[in-house]
Amino acid sequence: MNLPAKATQPTMYFIGVTTTKSSIMKLFPLWSEALGLKNAVIKGIDIEIHAKPEVYREVVEFIKNDELSLGALVTTHKIDLYNAAKDMFEYLDPYATMFGELSSISKKDGRLEGYAKDPISSGLAMEAFIPKNYWKDNGGEVFIMGAGGSAIAISSYLLNKNKGDNIPSKLIVTNRSKPRLDEIKRIVKEINPDVPAEFYLAPEEVQNDEILKRLKPHSLVINATGLGKDRPGSPLCDDCDFPKDSLVWELNYRGELDFMHQALRQKDSKNLHVEDGWIYFIHGWTQVISEVFHIDIKGELFDKCEKIANEMR
Repeated sequence: MNLPAKATQPTMYFIGVTTTKSSIMKLFPLWSEALGLKNAVIKGIDIEIHAKPEVYREVVEFIKNDELSLGALVTTHKIDLYNAAKDMFEYLDPYATMFGELSSISKKDGRLEGYAKDPISSGLAMEAFIPKNYWKDNGGEVFIMGAGGSAIAISSYLLNKNKGDNIPSKLIVTNRSKPRLDEIKRIVKEINPDVPAEFYLAPEEVQNDEILKRLKPHSLVINATGLGKDRPGSPLCDDCDFPKDSLVWELNYRGELDFMHQALRQKDSKNLHVEDGWIYFIHGWTQVISEVFHIDIKGELFDKCEKIANEMR
């Protein structure tokens, strides 16, 4: 990881793994112009997955003390960065402290602020493709592969008690390592202890295949592992068996997208609705840009950003 040089114009950072490959690098200048962000630029900071705590602290320290470095969007490192540097923030929003993760770094009135925006952006993304009263009408289940920040955010949105009886009949989460699985289990119990929930260690694809086979029709199957984007592969085998009449959500929008292609091959025979991560990407970025530059990107302004993004794509 190489820290950027001192910023000479208003700068937002993208803290990730392979940031140069992201569409945001081409999109940000177009959005910046449409939003009237004078002279603002974006720069990537690439950090290896599960880096040492001091690496995350160095990045936060740099942003905190560099005047024209206004903030950052964090992906992949949301939980690790929070654990390493939470004491460096003057303000952490309730989602950040509840979920133990940070997706947004910004400054306000001399304070360094940290937010977990994923519960909001994932909710907005799901509202765009999950039919109204879907769970109440169909009784399907949710199967999330991966137990990182996105999985936690999605679970918190879907199981929120304010949804009444329009919630999944069961939540199933798998992950390759136990600590993250234990953490999401704790959080889900806090959000809604009444919903049946199962958590499995699944280091091999075949274990996910077994769970997939047992799902009810009208379920939601999610790849929240990052496989197919920063790392090759899919959490499922090629001969996996998706449940009928279900929704399939690939959280990635770039890379090989193996999981999405597995679903698309069964789209017609199983009557699947297959969604990629593009609308999630748009909501995720506009939420954090709003925080970093202190502007409200809603309504017509959001529609404008979405139109620009879709035209660029």
